[in-house]
Amino acid sequence: MELPPAIAAHPHAAAVLGAALAVGARPSHAYLFHGPAGTGKRAAARAFAAELLGRDARDPANARLRAEHGAHPDLTWVVPSGAHEMLRRDVDEPVVAAAARTPFEAAWRIFVLERADTLNDEAANRLLKTLEEPAGFVVLLLLTDQPTLVLPTIASRCQPVRFEPVPAERLAQRLAEQGVAPASAAAAARLALGDGERAAAVALGDGPQLRARAEAFARAPVKTAVGAERPWLPLLGAARERGRGAREEVEAAVAEELELLPRKEHRRRITEGAERARRAERRAETETLDLALGLVALWYRDLACVAAGAPELAHHADRAAELAQDAAGADPVALRTAVDLVEDTRARLVLNVSYELACEALGYRLESLLSASSSSSRSSRRSSVGSG
Repeated sequence: MELPPAIAAHPHAAAVLGAALAVGARPSHAYLFHGPAGTGKRAAARAFAAELLGRDARDPANARLRAEHGAHPDLTWVVPSGAHEMLRRDVDEPVVAAAARTPFEAAWRIFVLERADTLNDEAANRLLKTLEEPAGFVVLLLLTDQPTLVLPTIASRCQPVRFEPVPAERLAQRLAEQGVAPASAAAAARLALGDGERAAAVALGDGPQLRARAEAFARAPVKTAVGAERPWLPLLGAARERGRGAREEVEAAVAEELELLPRKEHRRRITEGAERARRAERRAETETLDLALGLVALWYRDLACVAAGAPELAHHADRAAELAQDAAGADPVALRTAVDLVEDTRARLVLNVSYELACEALGYRLESLLSASSSSSRSSRRSSVGSG
């Protein structure tokens, strides 16, 4: 059979899922779709679900259409409700309990779980029994951008489906088609590291402004200007702005829901909505800071490349002059240590740390590291000249 474009575009997915969609074939009870964000996992999951739900339906085209629009009763789509994790309640009734009930109209009940790497222990334990002993009509599709963070007990019970990183050239072409200048599109594509969503986040909307703020944060320690510029404040401002947007979006959705509910249920839904809004705000803030600090880490990585005599390897392809200026006299070893410091702070963001204290401490640590290495480099050069 001819595969949907969302599946056919990915060789490994086409091989694995194509076999499951062949005439007379049965799908596996569980699949783990893994690969960078923006590579098409969601689209492939929806297309696969649509094909399965359309199989043997009275009106296959209508069944597929409803699945593609999220309106099919035998398709359940789950996203984490926690700020940084998928909670037990996210899977308890929507997946575990529902998986014990027969399909409404199709031969299968399909459950799609986004960000499977965020399953907390309680949620994972609840899901495990369904993965171990699923009903014959159950198909679970777990999606993740970080397969190494998926619990081994979960991953081992799923058939892996790999989605390759999107080539930088293709990402740059996508961005150019959306009106991004060629040089900026090429740089954003390289900075994305194969992540289509990240490329769009850097190049579109307020992405260029966030990138400029991340660059200013990275350059302040090099100039020994952290105390004067306090470069973490613009980053925090951007994170809060995106957090407010996420909160307002949830609040608007809750307001629409209230119009359809009886008054006696309003108080409960308002309380639940307030918690959802709070978590959405925190999640958006964390994701924004993570993106910004990722760009900071790449700045130091690029400086190390330039300092080592390999400027062609820099991802900030449109910042050659700035990189050359910051890399002058820099120690590549110290710059690699700077990358580690940034990555350590990124890892701590999900631990409910104070964002302001974490970013401020990072700024001063970077300044101490880079100023010390710069002083050492200058002393070495003076000693070399004196000996000559």
